[in-house]
Amino acid sequence: MKLLKYSLLVLLIGVLGCKSTKSITNSSALDSKLSAKQIIRENSKKAAKFKRLQTKVKIAYTQDNKAHNYTVNLRMEKDKTIWISATLGLARAMITPEKVRFYDKINNQYFDGDYTLLSNLLGIDLDFDKVQSLLLGESIYNLKDDTYIASINEVSYILQPKDQKVLLELFLLFNPAHFKMDSQQLYQPLKKRFLQIDYTAYQEIEKQVLPKTMKIIAVENTDEVLIDMEFKSVSLNQELRFPFRIPSGFKEIVLANEK
Repeated sequence: MKLLKYSLLVLLIGVLGCKSTKSITNSSALDSKLSAKQIIRENSKKAAKFKRLQTKVKIAYTQDNKAHNYTVNLRMEKDKTIWISATLGLARAMITPEKVRFYDKINNQYFDGDYTLLSNLLGIDLDFDKVQSLLLGESIYNLKDDTYIASINEVSYILQPKDQKVLLELFLLFNPAHFKMDSQQLYQPLKKRFLQIDYTAYQEIEKQVLPKTMKIIAVENTDEVLIDMEFKSVSLNQELRFPFRIPSGFKEIVLANEK
Protein backbone atom coordinates (compact mmCIF):
# COMPACT_ATOMS: atom_id res chain seq x y z
CA MET A 1 0.00 0.00 0.00
CA LYS A 2 2.81 2.40 0.86
CA LEU A 3 4.53 1.77 -2.49
CA LEU A 4 1.22 2.30 -4.28
CA LYS A 5 0.69 5.62 -2.52
CA TYR A 6 4.13 6.90 -3.50
CA SER A 7 3.56 5.69 -7.05
CA LEU A 8 0.44 7.85 -7.12
CA LEU A 9 2.45 10.75 -5.74
CA VAL A 10 4.94 10.37 -8.58
CA LEU A 11 2.08 10.46 -11.09
CA LEU A 12 0.48 13.52 -9.54
CA ILE A 13 3.48 15.78 -9.05
CA GLY A 14 4.66 16.26 -12.66
CA VAL A 15 3.61 19.26 -14.77
CA LEU A 16 4.97 22.16 -16.87
CA GLY A 17 7.69 22.74 -19.43
CA CYS A 18 7.87 23.99 -22.97
CA LYS A 19 9.15 22.99 -26.41
CA SER A 20 10.02 26.62 -27.20
CA THR A 21 10.90 28.34 -23.97
CA LYS A 22 12.92 31.22 -22.65
CA SER A 23 14.91 30.54 -19.49
CA ILE A 24 14.52 33.13 -16.75
CA THR A 25 17.25 34.38 -14.47
CA ASN A 26 16.86 33.48 -10.82
CA SER A 27 19.02 36.31 -9.54
CA SER A 28 18.10 39.91 -8.82
CA ALA A 29 18.74 42.53 -6.17
CA LEU A 30 16.65 42.29 -3.00
CA ASP A 31 14.88 45.32 -1.54
CA SER A 32 14.80 44.96 2.25
CA LYS A 33 12.15 47.71 2.45
CA LEU A 34 9.59 45.76 0.43
CA SER A 35 6.55 44.96 2.58
CA ALA A 36 4.66 41.67 2.75
CA LYS A 37 1.70 43.29 0.95
CA GLN A 38 3.95 44.47 -1.86
CA ILE A 39 5.49 41.00 -2.29
CA ILE A 40 2.03 39.41 -2.37
CA ARG A 41 0.83 41.99 -4.89
CA GLU A 42 3.78 41.33 -7.22
CA ASN A 43 3.32 37.60 -6.85
CA SER A 44 -0.36 37.78 -7.76
CA LYS A 45 0.54 39.48 -11.06
CA LYS A 46 2.40 36.31 -12.10
CA ALA A 47 -0.50 33.88 -11.57
CA ALA A 48 -0.85 31.43 -14.48
CA LYS A 49 -3.54 32.45 -16.95
CA PHE A 50 -3.55 29.64 -19.52
CA LYS A 51 -6.70 27.61 -20.23
CA ARG A 52 -5.18 24.26 -21.15
CA LEU A 53 -1.72 22.69 -20.90
CA GLN A 54 -0.11 19.51 -22.25
CA THR A 55 3.37 18.22 -21.45
CA LYS A 56 5.71 15.29 -20.89
CA VAL A 57 7.46 15.14 -17.54
CA LYS A 58 10.66 13.29 -16.63
CA ILE A 59 10.62 12.30 -12.97
CA ALA A 60 13.43 10.92 -10.79
CA TYR A 61 12.03 9.40 -7.60
CA THR A 62 14.20 8.22 -4.69
CA GLN A 63 13.16 6.34 -1.55
CA ASP A 64 15.27 4.15 0.75
CA ASN A 65 18.31 4.95 -1.41
CA LYS A 66 16.60 3.37 -4.41
CA ALA A 67 16.16 5.55 -7.48
CA HIS A 68 13.45 5.18 -10.12
CA ASN A 69 12.89 7.15 -13.32
CA TYR A 70 9.54 7.76 -14.98
CA THR A 71 8.06 9.68 -17.86
CA VAL A 72 4.42 10.77 -17.67
CA ASN A 73 2.05 12.64 -19.94
CA LEU A 74 0.08 15.42 -18.33
CA ARG A 75 -2.87 17.45 -19.49
CA MET A 76 -4.52 20.22 -17.53
CA GLU A 77 -7.63 22.29 -17.96
CA LYS A 78 -7.02 25.05 -15.46
CA ASP A 79 -9.31 25.04 -12.41
CA LYS A 80 -11.16 21.98 -13.75
CA THR A 81 -9.05 18.90 -14.48
CA ILE A 82 -5.57 17.45 -13.99
CA TRP A 83 -5.03 14.29 -16.07
CA ILE A 84 -1.87 12.19 -15.88
CA SER A 85 -0.96 9.01 -17.75
CA ALA A 86 2.10 6.82 -17.33
CA THR A 87 3.89 5.18 -20.25
CA LEU A 88 1.65 2.80 -22.22
CA GLY A 89 -1.26 3.80 -19.99
CA LEU A 90 -0.13 1.43 -17.23
CA ALA A 91 -1.39 3.93 -14.67
CA ARG A 92 -3.68 6.92 -15.04
CA ALA A 93 -5.02 9.61 -12.74
CA MET A 94 -7.82 12.14 -13.07
CA ILE A 95 -8.15 14.92 -10.50
CA THR A 96 -11.08 17.31 -10.39
CA PRO A 97 -12.31 19.72 -7.70
CA GLU A 98 -14.74 17.02 -6.56
CA LYS A 99 -12.60 13.88 -6.44
CA VAL A 100 -9.38 11.97 -7.06
CA ARG A 101 -9.46 8.91 -9.34
CA PHE A 102 -6.57 6.60 -10.13
CA TYR A 103 -5.95 3.13 -11.53
CA ASP A 104 -2.89 0.91 -11.78
CA LYS A 105 -2.84 -1.86 -14.41
CA ILE A 106 0.26 -3.51 -12.93
CA ASN A 107 -1.51 -4.34 -9.65
CA ASN A 108 -5.08 -4.27 -11.04
CA GLN A 109 -6.17 -1.72 -8.44
CA TYR A 110 -8.05 1.57 -8.49
CA PHE A 111 -8.97 4.45 -6.20
CA ASP A 112 -12.10 6.57 -6.53
CA GLY A 113 -12.57 8.98 -3.66
CA ASP A 114 -11.79 12.33 -2.08
CA TYR A 115 -8.52 14.12 -1.29
CA THR A 116 -7.76 12.03 1.81
CA LEU A 117 -5.25 9.87 -0.08
CA LEU A 118 -3.32 12.85 -1.46
CA SER A 119 -3.45 14.63 1.90
CA ASN A 120 -1.95 11.57 3.58
CA LEU A 121 0.82 11.42 0.98
CA LEU A 122 2.10 14.94 1.67
CA GLY A 123 0.97 15.25 5.27
CA ILE A 124 -1.17 18.37 4.73
CA ASP A 125 -4.82 18.93 3.92
CA LEU A 126 -5.11 19.19 0.15
CA ASP A 127 -7.81 20.15 -2.31
CA PHE A 128 -7.79 20.79 -6.05
CA ASP A 129 -6.68 24.41 -5.75
CA LYS A 130 -3.69 23.47 -3.57
CA VAL A 131 -2.56 20.68 -5.90
CA GLN A 132 -2.84 22.96 -8.92
CA SER A 133 -1.00 25.80 -7.19
CA LEU A 134 1.81 23.48 -6.12
CA LEU A 135 2.32 22.41 -9.71
CA LEU A 136 2.27 25.97 -11.07
CA GLY A 137 4.83 27.47 -8.68
CA GLU A 138 2.19 29.30 -6.68
CA SER A 139 1.56 29.32 -2.95
CA ILE A 140 -0.62 26.41 -1.84
CA TYR A 141 -2.20 28.75 0.70
CA ASN A 142 -4.25 31.79 -0.30
CA LEU A 143 -2.01 34.68 0.69
CA LYS A 144 -5.04 36.90 1.29
CA ASP A 145 -6.30 34.64 4.07
CA ASP A 146 -3.58 35.53 6.60
CA THR A 147 -1.32 38.33 7.75
CA TYR A 148 2.36 37.86 6.91
CA ILE A 149 5.64 39.40 7.93
CA ALA A 150 8.45 39.84 5.41
CA SER A 151 12.19 39.30 5.65
CA ILE A 152 15.02 38.36 3.29
CA ASN A 153 17.87 35.89 3.08
CA GLU A 154 20.76 35.89 0.62
CA VAL A 155 18.62 35.22 -2.46
CA SER A 156 14.88 35.32 -1.64
CA TYR A 157 12.09 37.27 -0.03
CA ILE A 158 10.57 35.32 2.86
CA LEU A 159 6.99 35.46 4.10
CA GLN A 160 5.77 33.75 7.23
CA PRO A 161 2.44 34.10 9.04
CA LYS A 162 2.48 36.79 11.71
CA ASP A 163 1.12 34.19 14.11
CA GLN A 164 2.84 30.90 13.31
CA LYS A 165 0.73 27.92 14.38
CA VAL A 166 2.04 25.28 16.77
CA LEU A 167 0.74 22.46 14.57
CA LEU A 168 2.02 23.88 11.26
CA GLU A 169 4.94 26.23 10.63
CA LEU A 170 4.97 27.81 7.17
CA PHE A 171 7.72 29.62 5.25
CA LEU A 172 7.25 30.93 1.71
CA LEU A 173 10.25 32.09 -0.32
CA PHE A 174 9.83 34.33 -3.37
CA ASN A 175 12.23 35.00 -6.23
CA PRO A 176 13.22 38.70 -6.50
CA ALA A 177 13.56 38.47 -10.31
CA HIS A 178 9.94 37.48 -11.03
CA PHE A 179 8.20 37.01 -7.63
CA LYS A 180 7.22 33.39 -8.25
CA MET A 181 7.97 30.84 -5.54
CA ASP A 182 11.54 29.77 -4.80
CA SER A 183 10.41 27.39 -2.09
CA GLN A 184 7.47 26.35 0.08
CA GLN A 185 8.38 24.82 3.43
CA LEU A 186 5.91 23.28 5.86
CA TYR A 187 6.85 21.76 9.20
CA GLN A 188 4.56 19.83 11.55
CA PRO A 189 6.73 19.30 14.65
CA LEU A 190 4.25 17.21 16.64
CA LYS A 191 3.81 14.75 13.76
CA LYS A 192 7.50 14.91 12.74
CA ARG A 193 6.54 15.80 9.20
CA PHE A 194 8.42 18.12 6.86
CA LEU A 195 7.55 19.08 3.30
CA GLN A 196 9.76 21.25 1.11
CA ILE A 197 8.94 22.16 -2.49
CA ASP A 198 11.80 23.92 -4.28
CA TYR A 199 11.36 25.53 -7.68
CA THR A 200 14.92 25.37 -8.97
CA ALA A 201 14.37 26.98 -12.39
CA TYR A 202 11.68 28.86 -14.27
CA GLN A 203 10.96 29.58 -17.91
CA GLU A 204 8.84 32.00 -19.87
CA ILE A 205 6.08 30.42 -21.94
CA GLU A 206 3.92 32.74 -24.01
CA LYS A 207 4.71 35.62 -21.64
CA GLN A 208 3.93 33.52 -18.57
CA VAL A 209 6.45 32.47 -15.92
CA LEU A 210 6.13 28.76 -15.15
CA PRO A 211 8.35 26.21 -13.39
CA LYS A 212 11.00 24.42 -15.41
CA THR A 213 12.43 22.15 -12.71
CA MET A 214 11.17 21.26 -9.23
CA LYS A 215 12.42 19.25 -6.28
CA ILE A 216 10.16 17.84 -3.54
CA ILE A 217 11.37 16.55 -0.20
CA ALA A 218 8.79 14.79 1.97
CA VAL A 219 9.85 13.50 5.39
CA GLU A 220 7.82 11.67 8.03
CA ASN A 221 9.73 10.38 11.05
CA THR A 222 12.70 8.57 9.41
CA ASP A 223 11.04 8.03 6.01
CA GLU A 224 12.20 10.35 3.23
CA VAL A 225 11.08 10.66 -0.37
CA LEU A 226 12.87 12.82 -2.97
CA ILE A 227 11.30 13.73 -6.31
CA ASP A 228 13.09 15.68 -9.05
CA MET A 229 11.23 16.80 -12.15
CA GLU A 230 12.21 18.10 -15.54
CA PHE A 231 9.39 19.46 -17.68
CA LYS A 232 9.48 19.16 -21.46
CA SER A 233 7.42 19.52 -24.65
CA VAL A 234 4.62 21.72 -23.39
CA SER A 235 1.91 23.15 -25.57
CA LEU A 236 -0.64 25.67 -24.30
CA ASN A 237 -4.32 26.19 -25.09
CA GLN A 238 -4.77 23.41 -27.62
CA GLU A 239 -7.92 21.30 -27.69
CA LEU A 240 -7.45 18.34 -25.35
CA ARG A 241 -9.22 15.13 -24.40
CA PHE A 242 -9.19 13.60 -20.90
CA PRO A 243 -10.06 9.92 -21.39
CA PHE A 244 -10.50 7.98 -18.17
CA ARG A 245 -12.27 4.70 -17.50
CA ILE A 246 -11.50 2.30 -14.68
CA PRO A 247 -10.99 -1.18 -16.20
CA SER A 248 -13.47 -3.84 -15.14
CA GLY A 249 -12.35 -6.43 -12.59
CA PHE A 250 -9.94 -4.12 -10.73
CA LYS A 251 -9.87 -4.16 -6.93
CA GLU A 252 -10.83 -0.93 -5.17
CA ILE A 253 -8.36 0.69 -2.80
CA VAL A 254 -10.30 1.53 0.36
CA LEU A 255 -8.73 3.78 2.99
CA ALA A 256 -9.14 2.62 6.57
CA ASN A 257 -11.07 5.72 7.57
CA GLU A 258 -13.39 5.69 4.55
CA LYS A 259 -15.45 2.52 5.01
